[in-house]
Amino acid sequence: MEYGLLGLLILIADLYAIYQVLTSGASTVAKIIWTLAILILPVLGFIAWLVAGPRGRAARV
Repeated sequence: MEYGLLGLLILIADLYAIYQVLTSGASTVAKIIWTLAILILPVLGFIAWLVAGPRGRAARV
Protein backbone atom coordinates (compact mmCIF):
# COMPACT_ATOMS: atom_id res chain seq x y z
CA MET A 1 0.00 0.00 0.00
CA GLU A 2 2.82 2.42 0.82
CA TYR A 3 4.43 1.98 -2.60
CA GLY A 4 1.13 2.70 -4.33
CA LEU A 5 0.74 5.94 -2.41
CA LEU A 6 4.35 6.91 -3.14
CA GLY A 7 3.81 6.19 -6.84
CA LEU A 8 0.67 8.31 -6.85
CA LEU A 9 2.51 11.22 -5.24
CA ILE A 10 5.32 10.96 -7.80
CA LEU A 11 2.76 10.87 -10.62
CA ILE A 12 1.02 13.98 -9.30
CA ALA A 13 4.34 15.82 -8.88
CA ASP A 14 5.44 14.86 -12.39
CA LEU A 15 2.15 15.97 -13.93
CA TYR A 16 2.45 19.28 -12.10
CA ALA A 17 6.04 19.74 -13.32
CA ILE A 18 5.10 18.92 -16.91
CA TYR A 19 2.20 21.36 -16.78
CA GLN A 20 4.49 24.08 -15.42
CA VAL A 21 7.07 23.37 -18.12
CA LEU A 22 4.52 23.51 -20.92
CA THR A 23 3.00 26.79 -19.67
CA SER A 24 6.37 28.46 -19.05
CA GLY A 25 7.94 31.03 -21.31
CA ALA A 26 10.87 28.76 -22.16
CA SER A 27 11.76 27.92 -25.73
CA THR A 28 10.12 24.97 -27.46
CA VAL A 29 13.35 22.98 -27.39
CA ALA A 30 13.74 23.55 -23.64
CA LYS A 31 10.14 22.47 -23.08
CA ILE A 32 10.68 19.26 -25.03
CA ILE A 33 13.91 18.46 -23.20
CA TRP A 34 12.43 19.07 -19.76
CA THR A 35 9.28 17.09 -20.55
CA LEU A 36 11.31 14.13 -21.82
CA ALA A 37 13.59 14.28 -18.77
CA ILE A 38 10.60 14.20 -16.43
CA LEU A 39 8.92 11.37 -18.37
CA ILE A 40 12.03 9.19 -18.73
CA LEU A 41 13.38 9.75 -15.20
CA PRO A 42 10.32 10.61 -13.09
CA VAL A 43 12.00 11.18 -9.73
CA LEU A 44 15.38 12.52 -10.91
CA GLY A 45 13.76 14.57 -13.67
CA PHE A 46 11.39 16.18 -11.18
CA ILE A 47 14.20 16.98 -8.77
CA ALA A 48 16.33 18.43 -11.58
CA TRP A 49 13.36 20.52 -12.72
CA LEU A 50 12.87 21.84 -9.17
CA VAL A 51 16.51 22.90 -8.95
CA ALA A 52 17.22 24.16 -12.47
CA GLY A 53 13.96 24.27 -14.35
CA PRO A 54 12.75 27.09 -16.59
CA ARG A 55 11.26 28.94 -13.63
CA GLY A 56 14.03 27.90 -11.24
CA ARG A 57 16.40 30.61 -12.41
CA ALA A 58 13.74 33.33 -12.34
CA ALA A 59 12.73 32.47 -8.78
CA ARG A 60 16.32 32.79 -7.51
CA VAL A 61 16.99 36.19 -9.12
